[in-house]
Amino acid sequence: MRKIFNTYLKYVAPWILPALLIGSWQLFTSTGLVAKDVLPSPTEIVASAYRIIQTGELFIHIQVSFTRAISGFLIGGGLGLILGIVNGVFPIAERHVDTTIQMFRNIPHLALIPLVILWLGIGEEAKIFLVSIGVFFPIYVNTYYGIISVDKGLIEMGRVYGLTRSKLLVRVIFKGALPSVLVGVRYALGIMWLTLIVAETVAADSGIGYMAMHAREFMQIDVVIVAILLYAILGKLADTAAKILESKLLKWNPSYNKS
Repeated sequence: MRKIFNTYLKYVAPWILPALLIGSWQLFTSTGLVAKDVLPSPTEIVASAYRIIQTGELFIHIQVSFTRAISGFLIGGGLGLILGIVNGVFPIAERHVDTTIQMFRNIPHLALIPLVILWLGIGEEAKIFLVSIGVFFPIYVNTYYGIISVDKGLIEMGRVYGLTRSKLLVRVIFKGALPSVLVGVRYALGIMWLTLIVAETVAADSGIGYMAMHAREFMQIDVVIVAILLYAILGKLADTAAKILESKLLKWNPSYNKS
């Protein structure tokens, strides 16, 4: 009985509220309490998604958006990780670089869109650049503060045991900062999709955001909602992947060990 209850809590309970919301949504639109030209019913949205899938258009837009998101994440996240480690480990680098990064961090990166368009146009470079900026700061900040927060006693213990500088960095410092780094990764994944949504709706000729803006021009509310739901699904999948990565990399940490 306890096993069944645990299975319910893990697999069923998280979906009860979404199911109730969708059921209420269908009920309100079917009975006319909500006009269909304001909010189409879930069945109409599913039918629209199926129609776009049949034409192959949906997968093209998903592939384009996914490529932009991952490219920007790898570039910005990689730079944030490297600079976070360098500034956290080497005080001289921190004194010369961190203040400048913190100054730029307070500039809303989406406010740079007009300037980025002037610099890079409306091609792929502009969108990838914006996503890179968006994900850079959360990964940098969490990596930096994770490293400087590592217990100094553990570092001294590693030195006592004769660990080389590189092994000390990998096995003690970076491993101790890893929970904070992964928090930054999860936060950055959310910003990644948020930035891409805005970038694709401002200037694009493909991608999920472009699909939504094109549908808006023809008052296709059902297609707009399909695009919004796609962003939500992709964001959830990215967060789930980050949680799986946490469970694999943080097995040693009692706070993350759920077994």
